[in-house]
Amino acid sequence: MPDLQFQPDQRLWLLHTPSTSYAIRLDENDVVQHVHWGARLSPAQARELAERRPAAGSSFDDAGGVPELAAEGGTRFGPAGLQVRFADGSRGVEWRYAGHDTDQGHLRIHLHDRHYPLRVTLHYRVHQDSDVIERWTSVENRDDQLPITVSRCDSAAWTLPHRDGYRMSHLVGGWNSEFQLRRGEVPAAETVFTSRRGMTSHQANPWLALDDGTAGEDRGEVWSTALAWSGSWRITLHRDPVGRVGWTGGHGHEGLTWSLEPGETLETPVYAGLFTSGGFGAASRAWHAYVSGHVLAHPGELRPVLYNSWEATGFAVDEAGQTALAARAARLGVELFVVDDGWFGERVSDHAGLGDWTPNPARFPHGLRPLAAEVHRLGMLFGLWVEPEMVNPDSDLYRSHPDWVLHMPHRGRTQMRQQLVLNLARTDVAAWTHAWLDRLVEEHDIDFLKWDANRPFTEAGWPGNADPDRVWLEHTRAVYQIMDRLRADHPRLRIEACSGGGGRADLGILARTDQVWTSDNTDPVDRIGIQHGFSQLFPAQVMGAWVTDNPNVATGRRTPLRFRFHVAMAGALGIGGDLATWSEDELKDAAELIATYKRIRPAVQHGTAYRLAGDGTLSAVGYAHEDQFVVLAWCPSRPFGHEPAPLRLTALDPDAHYREQDTGTVHSGAVLRHAGLPLTLPRGDHASVLVHLTRIAAKG
Repeated sequence: MPDLQFQPDQRLWLLHTPSTSYAIRLDENDVVQHVHWGARLSPAQARELAERRPAAGSSFDDAGGVPELAAEGGTRFGPAGLQVRFADGSRGVEWRYAGHDTDQGHLRIHLHDRHYPLRVTLHYRVHQDSDVIERWTSVENRDDQLPITVSRCDSAAWTLPHRDGYRMSHLVGGWNSEFQLRRGEVPAAETVFTSRRGMTSHQANPWLALDDGTAGEDRGEVWSTALAWSGSWRITLHRDPVGRVGWTGGHGHEGLTWSLEPGETLETPVYAGLFTSGGFGAASRAWHAYVSGHVLAHPGELRPVLYNSWEATGFAVDEAGQTALAARAARLGVELFVVDDGWFGERVSDHAGLGDWTPNPARFPHGLRPLAAEVHRLGMLFGLWVEPEMVNPDSDLYRSHPDWVLHMPHRGRTQMRQQLVLNLARTDVAAWTHAWLDRLVEEHDIDFLKWDANRPFTEAGWPGNADPDRVWLEHTRAVYQIMDRLRADHPRLRIEACSGGGGRADLGILARTDQVWTSDNTDPVDRIGIQHGFSQLFPAQVMGAWVTDNPNVATGRRTPLRFRFHVAMAGALGIGGDLATWSEDELKDAAELIATYKRIRPAVQHGTAYRLAGDGTLSAVGYAHEDQFVVLAWCPSRPFGHEPAPLRLTALDPDAHYREQDTGTVHSGAVLRHAGLPLTLPRGDHASVLVHLTRIAAKG
């Protein structure tokens, strides 16, 4: 069972995970103060830390310890995670402890304001198989008449012990360049990471890691957090001039307010945190195990090899063309055939038809059922692209319901990609959306939905609603609810999250989907960096990765087919090229590579991942699973005469031997750990290799 302890004489709580401890206490003013987050502590050690009091500082500075959720008010001048205004204009909170309770690893600490009818509960949850700590906050208005205005309500704040040289790691990017890992010094100031787009965003991701400036892939203390929310979000990192470091984060962004009506409770999304002393690699592996064990609905399944028709056809989608592509895909060993945009309404370009979710009668005269039946006859699952949250102004839906989109009185309606955003916070719009999706899945025997969301919020108003900023919360919650209902009513339905590529990748959406479309950029050279950043938090089994045509549509770069496959094999493999233009040799090679992927797929999707660095541009990923260890290595470029040195495989058992399945060569585990695995790379740029090792024996 999860380990939660309370020491009433110290008013101290001690939470244990398998390798770490988290300690908090109540001070004399009933403020929940942070004590410890890091290596395991005994109860006596936790008491010793709890008895320490911060050194007296300047009379101009904050006083006391570090609160678990800093509320506006008093001498707290750093970022406040809770900001409320009461009906009489008063702001801030003064706490009164109202008890706590525990249940199956879940600790709830209840606090009341000393004067106003406000109740706040701090939630902590630990699991016996994970070092991840889940935290969130609920705020209740206990007045029977007056509302409370909430301008910020974070899920949690995180505090670190004093270390010199703290460094932050985070993910930045844009469309076609998502998940770019950046590391840099933490400045003595406030650093804000945010999305104001109504989506998780391509530009930033709500994952953050801090280390003391010396951690590497295989060593060092790393504290990291991830927010389970798919709408706008904000994380504020604060380092004060004397070196104290912490951050607070949650849903929403600056400038928004929500009215908490009498009797209403606002519950924030989970903000999860993880400490490890094993470096960035150990942190990622712990996150991967947590996602598989506590986030995904179907972690034990193998993600199918899919084919997506978008790059082959664009909007020129019809039954004959899709049937021909399906036949070619089946020949390659594809297991899931996905029809992309262009199958519905008057959708001959991105200017029209979005919102009219019935098959185009000229292109599919008998609907989608004949195509779905043929795909199933070929032995594949049938999937379909949808974009339920958006609408073209040139559509029957918009002409009938122009009030259904996000908009503001006396303001224009900004179009992006010729689209507007439907207001799913409206119950009638959400009900209509669920109804057509439910009908589509049922009537067309659909196994898989690629759920896209291609533009951010603009003019995010809700005319006639007394609390219009609530749309920023309720839209995302409605997306969750629709997905949850669809999956409950159609248990075999699987969903891929997409937002113009990787614009909606987070723990919140992964609780409702099975994989993420990582990026619209399928160039394998660019994908190495994108996938490296993605892997900091997310496991390979949720990372959609395609092999597409030469030259690449995004970059114009030409790369060998084998190189494209080897990069895409690091995740959930898909094919996205125009198979009608592939030569017989290419089709033959692709079929062989897909068969190889299916052989290594259990290791890639269910194994433990190790990021491996080599000389120059050489990088690799290794996957350990049962007695298998699979290495995928890529070398985009190298100067003449500079062959990369052998790749050290530090995850292997030094007392075992390993056989290469393709060559039969036997290696000592100790040699592979210390001297490395020699790689036989093709000549030239864009070289890659796959090595499949099997443990065969221990030394006698």
